Amino acid sequence: MELTVECQKRTAESKPNTLRRNGLIPAVLYGHNGTESLALTLNAKAAETLVKKASLNNTLINVNIPDASWSGKTLLREVQTHPAKGFIYHLSFFAVASQKSLEVEVPLHFLGEAVGVKVNGGMLDLVMTAVTVQCPPESIPDAIEIDVSTLDVGNALHIREIPLPAGVKVVGDPDQVVVSVLRAQGGTEEASAE
Repeated sequence: MELTVECQKRTAESKPNTLRRNGLIPAVLYGHNGTESLALTLNAKAAETLVKKASLNNTLINVNIPDASWSGKTLLREVQTHPAKGFIYHLSFFAVASQKSLEVEVPLHFLGEAVGVKVNGGMLDLVMTAVTVQCPPESIPDAIEIDVSTLDVGNALHIREIPLPAGVKVVGDPDQVVVSVLRAQGGTEEASAE
């Protein structure tokens, strides 16, 4: 999924609280020109929509800055919210156009019902709910789907067995367990263990 948002350059004398009162959210763009950063503002309603639709460090966002003559692909790196009122306080974007490969965290979606749970009364143990992957910016998956329906009691699925889209590689120990089916223990055994 890709989203688009339009921002304006923020002047050095502008005060963040004044901007917020006027329906604008302060933001910053990193990495658009080497190590240089660019202070921005964007419409508060656009910021709310963006935060609802985008995942941190995962969703590609096309940022257009007409008054800076810059447009490019970014990731939403940070969303700061007001501690008491919960509204958006500040956004941070990171330009990825110059990056050949990125490391991002991607959620895991488990599909099906394990045979070890359905037939043999086991319990599904989700060891990981997300993995860090390395891939080009345009290949970032929204999620990785894993079918657990063939797992029986005592079976486990490891990182090396995760089905991955082309160009995507998991970062981490390939022998790390992602999901397994545990034998359900009887009530008396649980009681004595406590």
